[in-house]
Amino acid sequence: MFDIRIICDPADEQDITRALTAAFDCDPIQRRPAHNGHRVRLYTKAFHPHPAALLNDAPEATEARPTAWPTPEDAYATAPGITYEVAWTASTARTHTENPHGGDVDREYWLRKAALLDRIALEYEAEGVHNGTDEIAANAARQLIEIDQDGDGDYSGAPYGPEHPATLAHPRGYVRHEYAVWAENQ
Repeated sequence: MFDIRIICDPADEQDITRALTAAFDCDPIQRRPAHNGHRVRLYTKAFHPHPAALLNDAPEATEARPTAWPTPEDAYATAPGITYEVAWTASTARTHTENPHGGDVDREYWLRKAALLDRIALEYEAEGVHNGTDEIAANAARQLIEIDQDGDGDYSGAPYGPEHPATLAHPRGYVRHEYAVWAENQ
């Protein structure tokens, strides 16, 4: 997987988007205005094709390709504000560490924490700030994946479960999908 950032003229955006999606398996392309106000910035994560895909279009060639994960806008459309989520995760963690009979935090905590960190990383990425929040968000996503792998099957499992190669290749996409499903059922 690798990140792609393009700064272009708005008139070229559609052609560039078409070329990117034809050349790579990639996440939905995020669009942000450029700092000068006259151009646009396009962001996406692209995935290396499965080796068999380079030789032919056999069905097994697409097996490990990632799905089109929900866009952050779709996944977090009904999410509370970031400040509220920071307070909720801190309060939940504190409650469990201060109460000796509180037990471990549940899947909801790990899901909301991973989604929160993903949202924070997305804000920095949109501004072109590279401060490590993307890796922090990916690590939180991997923690959720590990919990889902070891858990009771509380995850949606569609299109991919926590053990699938596409999930492992794009842990933040998995968080977005799982958060969207969770939020829809609240």
